[in-house]
Amino acid sequence: MPSIRHNAEDRYLDAARENILAVGWRRTTLTDVAKRAGVSRMTIYRRWPDMQTLLADLLVREWRKVVDPALESGDLADGVVVTISALREEPLFRRIVEVDPEVLLPYVLVRRGRNQDRVLALLTAAVERGQQEGTVRAGDAARMAAALMLALHGFLLSTPTVPEVPVEELDAELRDLVERYLAP
Repeated sequence: MPSIRHNAEDRYLDAARENILAVGWRRTTLTDVAKRAGVSRMTIYRRWPDMQTLLADLLVREWRKVVDPALESGDLADGVVVTISALREEPLFRRIVEVDPEVLLPYVLVRRGRNQDRVLALLTAAVERGQQEGTVRAGDAARMAAALMLALHGFLLSTPTVPEVPVEELDAELRDLVERYLAP
């Protein structure tokens, strides 16, 4: 019966997403999620011991919807730009950045999370594919992917710091940066 569990888990994650969009992550509790999902607190607590764990699972689910299709397909530079643009506009991510940005600091300054691990794996695979096809320069694919991921952090999180440059123009610069960095 994994599909029933999956559907229930999605319902709980949907409830958490709705609550975070309404009041922010810091003001959302597991009790709020249970109420919104129409289940007991213990149902939620059995799956997630705290909001940090629930938020991590929620962000993994939401990011995979955006990241996986874009980075697993065709042109790497295009996939990167599409991914960053879509993540920048993703409502849950925007809400966290606007209301609770400190939640993201450990993942930018101290350690990687599951989403970053996934992005790194997808970027590495894409660089390796490009190297095999001759469209990406030779080099250590994992190291090149790590360098790309670090650059992408800035394009994802810091775009508001340069409001004088339209975001579309920054995306064009990102495409150019990725293409030139990877060019054979």
